Amino acid sequence: MGYPSIHPTGTLIYDKERAYNGYTIFPTPGGALLIDMNGREVNRWAGLGGFPNKLLPGGQVFGTSGARGGAAAYQDQLDLLQVDWDGNIVWKWDHTELVADEGKDPTWQARQHHDYQREGSPVGYYAPGLEPRTDGGNTIILTHENSYHPEISDKLLIDDKVIEVTWDGEVVWEWRASEHFEEFGFDEAAKKSLYNNPSMRGEAGGDWLHINCVSELGPNKWYDRGDERFAPENLIFDCRNANILAIISKKTGKIVWKLGPRFDGSDAEKKIGWIIGQHHFHMIPKGLPGEGDLLVFDNGGAAGYDAPNAIAPDGTNAVHRDYSRILQFNPITLEITWQYTPLEAGWLPFADGSRFYSPFISSAQRLPNGNTLITEGSDGHLIEVTPKHEIVWEYLSPYFKAPAPGFSSNMVYRAYRAPYEWVPQVEHAPEVSIEPIDNATFRVPGASSEKLNVTVVDGIDPYQTALTGMNAEDEESDEGHADFCMMRLDTADLKGDNKGPKFDL
Repeated sequence: MGYPSIHPTGTLIYDKERAYNGYTIFPTPGGALLIDMNGREVNRWAGLGGFPNKLLPGGQVFGTSGARGGAAAYQDQLDLLQVDWDGNIVWKWDHTELVADEGKDPTWQARQHHDYQREGSPVGYYAPGLEPRTDGGNTIILTHENSYHPEISDKLLIDDKVIEVTWDGEVVWEWRASEHFEEFGFDEAAKKSLYNNPSMRGEAGGDWLHINCVSELGPNKWYDRGDERFAPENLIFDCRNANILAIISKKTGKIVWKLGPRFDGSDAEKKIGWIIGQHHFHMIPKGLPGEGDLLVFDNGGAAGYDAPNAIAPDGTNAVHRDYSRILQFNPITLEITWQYTPLEAGWLPFADGSRFYSPFISSAQRLPNGNTLITEGSDGHLIEVTPKHEIVWEYLSPYFKAPAPGFSSNMVYRAYRAPYEWVPQVEHAPEVSIEPIDNATFRVPGASSEKLNVTVVDGIDPYQTALTGMNAEDEESDEGHADFCMMRLDTADLKGDNKGPKFDL
């Protein structure tokens, strides 16, 4: 799809009456950044990385001092830090493993990646009555551990390990994904492809699952009704490279709920469709609209193991889709209770689906007013949408960095919204609504929108719509259609209550 090389950045849309007003935190090349609704920089913790950054009550922030380097490293952070408003380190974890990289002295490192949770807050974002502790409590941390497991592959694996660490630095619980290989539900074709290529990342090893989130379920209605699978202490996570979403028992370590790696079994699985390369899978916390449902950023892109095919010659990255979806669904029935896809965004998936598309990173946060904060991470695009899919806040990150010579990226791994009262150090600036720009008339300086001449063609209604492929006389009719190179689209399928279900996504 074509995108302009020149475009505005910062806050683009803001309806202060309908947005959930507060501060937004996200990682930038210059450090952890806190902005207000109009995009003003409220505080920057210079040089503090974040995988992700999270705001804590009292104006404190989680982050990292840096990432491990070298050929054997893969997304490992040196430490996990809790830092106050003035930059003082309040708490630090860096003792997951004594790492001995070639040519370097052994050093203790956290090897943290993708996620962590502080006691008190099951998912790491604001929910009434579920605030993270700042002066104590345990921390759940997602980490890496290299190991060999011949039943999985004959190659070195980057295994995912979850640990629980006390405030005083004692590891009191741990869980390794490799110890539960048979519980993940791979069929024989997937196992064979996984064995041959466990998503190798050079000398670092095979990133066979790529777990990219972990959180507690927290108090929820399903457990209150007697379903032990949803015990508040149980952990929920997803495996990006395997298209698996799962919940494990904190007591036994076993998987007690799972969706994927295939989505063509039951009618409920077929209806929800293939979830591909997903991120930030979690249960909406108690006290927020939709509480107890599951929320996930279904990236699309390419992921999963299967038999080799034309688009996946070795059977890895076997399933593809070139747009993203936000899915909220019931964990018992798998019924989708809310979604945000290209259709809800106003795009035809087959033509413009990639206008809502982040093939990696990204997240979705449920807000107290029922809106959802979406991080479309690959393009640094943040939007807050209402339950009716209206954008009431939009922000495009202006912070670019060259990931490689000749390239530029403003990607945002994950953003979080927090209430003003979590930052008592400053008084928030006045909120000023920003009306959406009309793209049809917006011009950069020097560009003209002047119409020089209009020619009326003999025998043609000058006011009819001349859209390539569209049957103009039926354009407003339920019986109309548009013919494109790859398909015929009935206009009735995109009107009113019919919007979406008849259209093959």
